[in-house]
Amino acid sequence: MTHVEDELTGQPECWTRAAAEVARFRGELPSAGERVAFVGCGTSFFMARSAAALREAAGHGESDAHAASEFPYHRAYDRVVALTRSGTTTEVVDLLTRLRGRARTTVITADPATPVMAAADHTVVLGHADERSVVQTRFATTALTLLRAHLGLHTDSVVADARTALAEPLPEGLVECGQFTFLGRGWTVGLADEAALKMREAALAWSEAYPAMEYRHGPISVSTEGTATWMFGEAPDGLAEQVRATGALWVQSTLDPLAELVRAQRLAVAFAQARGLDPDRPRHLTRSVILAP
Repeated sequence: MTHVEDELTGQPECWTRAAAEVARFRGELPSAGERVAFVGCGTSFFMARSAAALREAAGHGESDAHAASEFPYHRAYDRVVALTRSGTTTEVVDLLTRLRGRARTTVITADPATPVMAAADHTVVLGHADERSVVQTRFATTALTLLRAHLGLHTDSVVADARTALAEPLPEGLVECGQFTFLGRGWTVGLADEAALKMREAALAWSEAYPAMEYRHGPISVSTEGTATWMFGEAPDGLAEQVRATGALWVQSTLDPLAELVRAQRLAVAFAQARGLDPDRPRHLTRSVILAP
């Protein structure tokens, strides 16, 4: 078993622990009414997008998400929450350092022995969700689970759905497809982006992601036999029929969207192995992006 396979199968336990421990992190996480920016790079940025959409939709306050390298320093935030598994990503460390004294900062990380611990005002360490694989799976979803639980949006059924996602076979014909499009709405747009990234990282697959309604504005033109379109969450009326009419395989989420991401992670590994690739050693990637000064 590869590292990434071992790590993605451990997600139900990681989620359960994060939800159980959320109370001890209340002081480090955003309070209702704060204006908050969530930031990250790569996978962590996509989780930040989902977290921001969830928080604002739940009525907890204005919430934005930014790639750490594109942070708008001219905007005023009460708190900035940074997600970084490694705790060493250059853009995140630089951002937290620049924000010192300008806004409260919280970092959610997996490794307490890293530069972000000194750069942030508050720290949340999810050491039990750390990973050996370059490709992120359980840390990202565990961080988002913690934030969902903080908002009162996590339930035991989410964990049950994750177990189902790990146990059930992947949809028939999916691994044989040559191109993958992932769609989301609201907070699941970030999950769709992350699913597409997993396919590119682990399997070198042609994959893309869009808000579900935007898919009709051009991207649907690439859908045909041998392609797959996977919807995270409830699909807009009529979209499934339009996709099927192209000849593409339509995959509709039946689980909690975060658990559905687990299924997409499994697909990335299965697709990589079917092509003779090692998902633990993605091309041109390392565990953390550290830029030379």
